[in-house]
Amino acid sequence: MGFLIKMAFWFSLVLLVLPFDFGETKSDQPNVNAIQAFLAAREAVGDVSGICERKPEVCEVGKSAMHTVGIRAREAAKIAFEMLDSKFGEPDTATKTGSVPPVAPEAPAAN
Repeated sequence: MGFLIKMAFWFSLVLLVLPFDFGETKSDQPNVNAIQAFLAAREAVGDVSGICERKPEVCEVGKSAMHTVGIRAREAAKIAFEMLDSKFGEPDTATKTGSVPPVAPEAPAAN
């Protein structure tokens, strides 16, 4: 999910930089260049980061939501790993759980 949000953000920045001319433009709307759009986006990010000062309950709910998402992502990754390991993993035949591998006998020292 985070990847999609980041991808959408960077894609929107690319679209702001690319010049598009769609014919007629309304004269009552000002043209916005890429720098103005970037500055507006930076100001919007600053405003969003200040929301914890204005509404602390939003940050508390966000923290608990992120914690829940993290736990679920960790569990999903664990399930996926176990599923892939059972399908593609090779069993370890050299060592068994609870056993000690045999030690090779030492050669006698030559005098």
